[in-house]
Amino acid sequence: MSKSVLIIEDNNDIRESTAEILQLAGYQVQEASNGKIGVDLALQHRPDIILCDIMMPELDGYGVLFLLSKNPETSTIPFIFLTAKAERLDFRKGMEMGADDYLTKPFDDIELLNAIESRLNKNEKQKAYFSRSLQNLETLATGARSGGAELRSMIAGRKIRQVKKKQVLYYEGDTPQGIYLILEGSVKTIKIAEDGRELMTGLFKADEYIGMNAVLLNDTFNETAEATEDTAICMLPREMVLSLLDRYPDIGRQFLKILSNNIREKEEQLIELAYNSVRKRLAQVIIRLNKQSGEDLQFKISREELATMAGMATETVSRTLTDFKDEGLIEKKGSSIHIMDLNKLARMKN
Repeated sequence: MSKSVLIIEDNNDIRESTAEILQLAGYQVQEASNGKIGVDLALQHRPDIILCDIMMPELDGYGVLFLLSKNPETSTIPFIFLTAKAERLDFRKGMEMGADDYLTKPFDDIELLNAIESRLNKNEKQKAYFSRSLQNLETLATGARSGGAELRSMIAGRKIRQVKKKQVLYYEGDTPQGIYLILEGSVKTIKIAEDGRELMTGLFKADEYIGMNAVLLNDTFNETAEATEDTAICMLPREMVLSLLDRYPDIGRQFLKILSNNIREKEEQLIELAYNSVRKRLAQVIIRLNKQSGEDLQFKISREELATMAGMATETVSRTLTDFKDEGLIEKKGSSIHIMDLNKLARMKN
């Protein structure tokens, strides 16, 4: 059975030409000339994917996305904005609200078909992502005597966002919309010093939460979050999280354990930066990354990312890694580091 596409676009020429391209490619197409009609059609027919213009009279694209994301029957439908604007603020606003992608007008046939096919294929992976994540979530939910089932239900009902490598989830100073659960991939948090140097404050992997402290403190983000590889995430809205924590103290205690571990890691990182030598700092970073990776003494990371975590220049990282390799502590090939002697790294003198 062919997939169905809903096009919401007030420009007749663009809407009709886009519909023609998709019909020739075998898609079932429905058209809406404004946002209000588009919302009604989406609720009535539940298309497989939605293409929506941003700038429209009566109800703009952001309003359409907001209304559909609030309805459980339409909240997980892949949503692609059609826009003549490519400004960062527009992009961030749409992605924070739950949009999956952008197509900047004018676009050609290949761009259109590739964007739709790619988004539909990624959406098919959603069940696999959630299945694995919800199984791993049992660790958190099991520790809580109440509220675990509702937390699992909350996550299962959220849309998965595909975030490309180096794409920013949020910037320092942004107001949090919720907390993020990483389903696949990894995200780093960074602080920028006054002299422009970047310090990595955290590296988060699958099944870990980020942005929790800003939500609980009712404050802005105090660091920037950026994907270090292609990553799948879902966002748990701030209001839902706070309501869950108010009603289920057991869940709150589990989240506090996560926060406490994050704080302890950052305290250790600060101590390393303040008191340890270059060699010992880099050794401790390698040990910490090995622990976080879950792999058997092997992980991937760039020299630049190691430098931001250890608070040193990239050239210094390169020289120190070469020393470690010559001493038989590690093996390095490209961005892969294989630890050969974990005990000696751990006993590195200051």
